[in-house]
Formats: sequence, structure tokens, C-alpha cells
Amino acid sequence: MKLSRSFCLSLAALGFASMAAPGAGDPDPGQVSIAVARLLENVHYSKLQLNDAMSQRLLRNYLDALDYNHLFFTQEDVEAFTQQWGDKLDDEILAGRTLAAHQIHDLFRKRVEERIAYAKELLASELSFNTDRSVEINRQKVPWPSSESDARLVWKDRITSELLQERLAKKKTEPTQAVGKRYDQFIRNLQEQTSEDVVKTFLLSLAQTYDPHSEYLSKNDLEQFSINMRLSLFGIGAKLRSEDGYAKIWELVPGGPALKSGKIKVGDRIVSVAQGDKEFVDCVDMKLDKIVNMIRGKKDTIVRIQLIPVDATNGTERHTVEIKRDEVKLKDEEARAELIEWTKPNGQTVKLGIIVLPSFYGDPERNSNPNAKSTTRDVLALLNRLKQEGIQGLVMDLRRDGGGFLDEAVNLTGLFIKKGPVVQARDWKGEVTLSRDKDPTISYDGPMLVLVNRQSASASEIFAGAMQDYGRAIIVGDTKTFGKGTVQQMIELSRAVPFLANGSEAGAVKLTIQKFYRVAGGSTQLRGVESDIVLPSIYDQSEIGEESLKDPLPYDTFTALEFDKWEKPLHLDELRRRSSARIPLNPEFSYVVDDLARIRKRMADNRISLNEQTRQAELDDDKQRKEKRETERKESTKDKDPKVYRLTLENVAKKELVPVKFVEPKSNKETPALGDDDEAPSPDALSEPQPDKDGRPVFKSAPIRLDPVKQETLNILSELVDLAKMDGSSTAKKK
Repeated sequence: MKLSRSFCLSLAALGFASMAAPGAGDPDPGQVSIAVARLLENVHYSKLQLNDAMSQRLLRNYLDALDYNHLFFTQEDVEAFTQQWGDKLDDEILAGRTLAAHQIHDLFRKRVEERIAYAKELLASELSFNTDRSVEINRQKVPWPSSESDARLVWKDRITSELLQERLAKKKTEPTQAVGKRYDQFIRNLQEQTSEDVVKTFLLSLAQTYDPHSEYLSKNDLEQFSINMRLSLFGIGAKLRSEDGYAKIWELVPGGPALKSGKIKVGDRIVSVAQGDKEFVDCVDMKLDKIVNMIRGKKDTIVRIQLIPVDATNGTERHTVEIKRDEVKLKDEEARAELIEWTKPNGQTVKLGIIVLPSFYGDPERNSNPNAKSTTRDVLALLNRLKQEGIQGLVMDLRRDGGGFLDEAVNLTGLFIKKGPVVQARDWKGEVTLSRDKDPTISYDGPMLVLVNRQSASASEIFAGAMQDYGRAIIVGDTKTFGKGTVQQMIELSRAVPFLANGSEAGAVKLTIQKFYRVAGGSTQLRGVESDIVLPSIYDQSEIGEESLKDPLPYDTFTALEFDKWEKPLHLDELRRRSSARIPLNPEFSYVVDDLARIRKRMADNRISLNEQTRQAELDDDKQRKEKRETERKESTKDKDPKVYRLTLENVAKKELVPVKFVEPKSNKETPALGDDDEAPSPDALSEPQPDKDGRPVFKSAPIRLDPVKQETLNILSELVDLAKMDGSSTAKKK
């Protein structure tokens, strides 16, 4: 419903001045909702007012957030919500009321309890696996069940499918027990949710009504975001997950206090936690994020943890450990590199470098503190060592790099060009911010490729787009990148709304404030960065990318800038021709093409049989295909794997580099065919180093030939190196 309102960006005019003074306890959810809504209306790029149309969109988003697979609500429920709240959520939010969020969630919880109770009835009954029925694999785009009777039919098919899957898996756990345990955990997670969790989901749905990259973050979410960008935290270095009411040790972070202590093992279950010499707090059936918060803390403080050891002989056995908290660095997420001695068809060897960049991370203090974590500084350290080793070509591997700080993308670009504009960003008023590389020095001027896939997004696309526009590097990989061409700003509510009661607990809003444009004038929004040389990949499908998300901002273009193109040719036509001739000859690419076709057909059909014989035949076919591939791999007469050395930020300055030891997979399970649920192992997924017989550290990895994209990328780079040697001198061109 439309309310008359007019806003400017002053705090008083935004309606914040009248909020209650800070007090004890959590911030009022109604006040937080108002603050989030006002910021969205006035700061978001789209400048959309929260009106009836946005209310309808918000309702859709919230229902999908709760019931994303359309399994619990019925169409009757949805129509009732639409009638009651469809055009009123905007007014409710701006009046500081969260009744709708809780009312809808209450019915969701009721429906979950009803559906799972019915699922338990089905598990106790005799279900037929000799039927001609099938069930949808993904129900996100399927309408909600029309009625209760329709919902029961949907659930009968679902439970039949899950039981059939467990039967065919032939695991030790009895199928009904395995499925029942799964739903027990689901309802336990739901019961752990608090009122704050309900409001958080509602406000996240509100933010994503404006675009898919705007978010509301709770205080815990904000802290985790900061950890992900800094790649460090203070705690014990243990990753947890919830299982059967316990927080279970899932992984120990290399170099962390927990691993160093030798007192905690993967699989241990946490019973209680104590701070220093204080009393233990029982953690059974406690929300996982609360347990995590209890274990994290300031550096050099003590945390005591009571555990049920993974090797306990009975459920009453307890083990108490005392650990001093310390800084835990998330080394797996840091930039890393490989030095590869690549053998060309003529038998000659060329040294090539690959730098793998998981994200564009950085410490907030990186611009003022030269020792703070920075993507560009880390890459430069690796790059300098690769140059010292005499590399003749470089690959920047941005596959699965979802982005990060924009300024890191700009600074990283500056390592490879003389100077000039890198990216331009425009806000809703049309004001443009131009980010430039002002340093004329170049850290590396040799042949270069940028490897991308559909999961390369945001800052990755800024870097790849600049490299392409300057003619500095060849872009290789999927048809295009993700297609995120927007800039977000994190606004902590305590700073934006100083009068908000207990604002320090209120979290933050991440808002889209700008769209960015390439120096050549194009945008990456929706279209991404198109590869110069396309390689077959199971990720190269339309279901991955900006266009698959709800309510993305539209594509547009902007003014092209003048800049100096790179003076050395890239020989694209010749390299494309050679790569196109090689790809059909590589059986690994044939497997990828075959798997991609099967994946696309399966997604288009979106159904799976409930007949046991049919499903078993499908599994047998999959098994035979994998076995055939393994036989073909063993019979292959390919050259031996190249010599590879792994560089990390820990060993980058050491005299002796760490070699990679290629280990042949022992079974089909360890090396699934590309396109299965698990990815095939690749050389960039390397283990922690282990000592060899001489005591030297060795990284273990699957053979490089099992990553055909990486293999072909190195082929292209080695040929670019040869072609570059044949080039004469040239001068920079003005664009």
C-alpha cells in the first residue's frame, strides 16, 4: 500500500533521529527493519521505493527463502499470504512491525512438522519400488502443491526416491534409518532458530528484492565476512558442523592451535565449552554459530572444551582439553603458485608459471599497513619468485574466484600494464569514479593467459576485462564469466544509524551502489567477460551466472576511454586454430563434452525414475562408463606428467622449492568422471606437504592430465611463448 513519504539523506529526514536511545539487550527488530528499508530506498543504485510492487516481490523472495524447493507450503498457503500481506509488507516494515515475517515463519514451521511427521509414517510403511512413476529432481521452478492431498503425493514420491537412493548406495546404515536421521536433523535445525534468525531471513529477502547481491548481514555474518576477506581469525583453528545435536570437529586448520596441540581429532564431538577457569556451558543441541562464538576469542586467552573422542568406546567417555587461542590464518584461501617444466611436442622444455587466486581478499588496514594481508602483495611475492626461477609464460587462474575488493583488482592489473585506467564505476546519479593504475612500472611483461570459468565473478571480471581490453593477456576458459557487473558497499547499521538502540549488535547492509564498466565501454553485467579461446567445461551452462539469479540489474554500456594498448601481438587467430585442432584429440575433453550433454539433458528433463530396476540400470551404465574411461586412461600413451613445484606464501622465499608428487587414484570413487557430483581431482587442489624418504616436504596431487582445461591452457601458453619469440619490436598503440 502506498504511503506518502519524501526523503533526503540526512539522518533526521530518514527517520532515524526519533529512534530509541541505546539500551540493554538486542536491538529492536522493528527499528532494524526501518533502518534497512531506508538505506535500500535511498542508497541502492536502483533508487526504487519500497511500494506495493516491491512488497509482492519481497513476499515471493521470503517464501522462496523458507521453502526454496516448494515442498512445505501449498498453493493455498501462498494465496492466503498474498491476500493478507501481498501489498502490505512495505507498510509493515516502514512502521517497524515484523509480525508478517513471524506469522509466515510460524506456518512454515507448522508445515515442516506436518510433512516430516508424514515422512516418518511413510518410512514405517511398505513403499513400492516397482512403479512407472518419477519425481522432480529440482522443484524450485515447479509450483507449490495445490492442496494438502497434492502435498502428500509429492512427499510420498520424495521419500520413495530417497529410500531408493539409500538402497542402491548399499551403505551400512539401514535406508529408513538414514533418511529418518536426515529429517531429524532438519527439524532440529529449524527448532534452533530464534526470532533474530527469522528477522534476518526476512531482511535478507528484502535486500535481495532490489538485486541479488544486496544483503542484510547479522553481527555474526558481518564477522564471518571480515574473516573471509582478512583470511584470518582468532580462535583454535577447528571447523565444525552440526550432527545429531553435537558440534562435530570436521576439519583442523593447518598451523592452528587445535592441530598443534595434538589433543583434538577430526570426528570429536563437543559437549561443553568454558572460558578460562569459568564453569562449562553445555553445548548439546545448541546452535552452531553460538558454539563457534564461544570458542573464538581474543589472542592468548584460554578456552576449555569437553569432548567425546572420535574413538570413544562408549557415549559416557569425556575428554577435556585446554587451548590458548591464537591467530589462525586461512592459508587454503591465499594465493598460491606452481612452477611447471612443460614439455612441448618437439621435446623441448619451457618453464611456465601458474598463480591460483581463490578470491580478491585483503585486510581493511592494507592501504595503511604494508604488512597487512593484500591480494596484490601476495601475488607479487609469488610472481617475483616465478620470475627468479625463469618462467617464460604466466597463467592467472581465476576459476571459481568469486571476487572481493575492487581496489585489489585494480592494483593487481597494475602489475601487468604500464599505467592507465582499469575500471570506471557509475552511481545512480550518473557520477563516475575512475580507477587507474598510476605506476608506470611493470612487474611482469611476458606472455600471459587468464584462465576463467562461469564462477569467475566481480573483481575477477574487472581484472580479466582489463587484461582483454588492453590486449595484455589471452582469456581462456568457459564461454564467459559469471556476469556480475555491480559494486557493493558494506554499511554497518551502528555507523549509519547512530541513534539505533544497541546498534553494535544490529549487523550491516551490503548495498549495490554502482555499476562498473570496462575501459572499452562495455559492461560485464549479465554478459560477463567472453573468453578469447573457449575450452569445454562442465561449468559452462546458463544455470551458472548472473542471468540465473532473481532480479539482476540490466546490461548497459558507457563511454569508452582512451588508453595505451599493449604493444605485443597475441596471435589469437593462430592459437585458436591450433587449440581447436587439439581439443578433439584429447579424450579428457571428449569425456567433458559427453558429461555436459548428459547434465544438460538431466536438467532439462528434471525427473528421476522411482523404479528400482530403472535406477539400477542407470547406475550400472554410469559405472561402466567410468570403468571404460579408467581403462582408456591406463592404456593412454601420453607423455609423463611434467615436473611441478608448488609455491606458497610460506615457502616462496625458501631456497628449495617443494615438488609435487603425482599420485594415481586408487579407485573410480577417488577419481569420478567429470560431471558427477564430485569434481575430479586437479593439480591445484593439493595436499599439505608430507616428508619423503629423505625428509623433504612433498605435495601430493592427481596427475595434471586429469585437468584437461589446465593442460590445454599450458599448451596454448607454451605456443604463445614461441610465437612471442618470433615477434619483432613494436610500439604501443593509442586506442
